[in-house]
This record gives sequence, C-alpha cells and structure tokens, in this order.
Amino acid sequence: MSDLYFCFMTSSLTISPASTNDVHQLVELVNSAYRGESSKRGWTTEADLLGGIRTDEASMMKLINNPQGVILQVRNEKNELLGCVNLERQAEQLYLGLLTVSPELQGGGIGKELLKASESYARQHQLAAIGMTVISIRTELIAWYERHGYRRTGETKAFPATDPSFGIPKQPLEFIVLKKFLSEVD
Repeated sequence: MSDLYFCFMTSSLTISPASTNDVHQLVELVNSAYRGESSKRGWTTEADLLGGIRTDEASMMKLINNPQGVILQVRNEKNELLGCVNLERQAEQLYLGLLTVSPELQGGGIGKELLKASESYARQHQLAAIGMTVISIRTELIAWYERHGYRRTGETKAFPATDPSFGIPKQPLEFIVLKKFLSEVD
C-alpha cells in the first residue's frame, strides 16, 4: 500500500510510516513493552504468559516490506520512538497488530493516538473495518479496545503455540477476534 504520504500529527507527536532504518529501534521498543522485566513497568506485558522475545529484526523487516501493510511509528519532538502499530490490508478490512507504547509512557494517550491514526489510515484507504486478535485472557486489554469501539466477534483462533516467533506459551492460550466498523461512532 502506498504510504509515503501518510502522516498524522497531534500536539508534539508525529505519526508516520516506519522504514527499514527504524527496524532496530522498533524491535527494541516492542520487546521492551511485551516481554521481560522492562515490560512489567507497563500494563501491556505478556511476560507472565509467554517466554522468549516478541519479535526480531527479520520479522520486523518482513512487516515493513509487506506491500499490503505499514508500520506506523509515533515520535516526539526530539525524534524519540514512543510507540508503533502494524497495519495490514486483508480483503476489505485493515488488520491491526503489534500496538506498542513504551512501558514508561503507557496510560498517557499515545495508544489512543495510534488507534486514531490507524482508523484515519483505514478510511484513507477506503476500508470499512479494522480487525485484530487479542489473547483471550488479556481482559484489561480487551476492555481497553472495547472502550474504543472494538467489539468481540465471537470468533476465536488458535494461538500458534509451536511457533517461537510468537513466544513460548507458559499456559494454554487462544485469540479472540475484535472488530470495529468505521461507520460506528466512538
């Protein structure tokens, strides 16, 4: 998807497509927010559910080079990376994944700004809905998405327990599917 013209600005934050030059920083950010001790400073940690890393440079490079997708990154006025989200066109909807905010900054509205930018991006690309999968026992995260207009579809998907690129499950896990139709108002 052609994304070079997409840029979303809010106060002192700039949200724009990531490039291959950003891969190392993105990997560090995502892993710090989801796994290990650093992730426990925020509320999005998966450290108690999954071992291993959340992503690596090869996986991130694949996402950045996906012609059907884009990684939006949010930076402050000092050009510091604060968050990111992966977006991928799937049929007539946008798939949202890897929504990440630095653990020290979680709860400050950056995630909400990334959601707004994602919805703006979907509308710009004439997509009617945004879908995502969330680990079913992440009740606080599901509730956060629901407060932002995402709804449970009733669909579940198996967690790829044998694929270490997702992490090593410490207990049985599954995904639930959430969706937001962009004609709905928050």
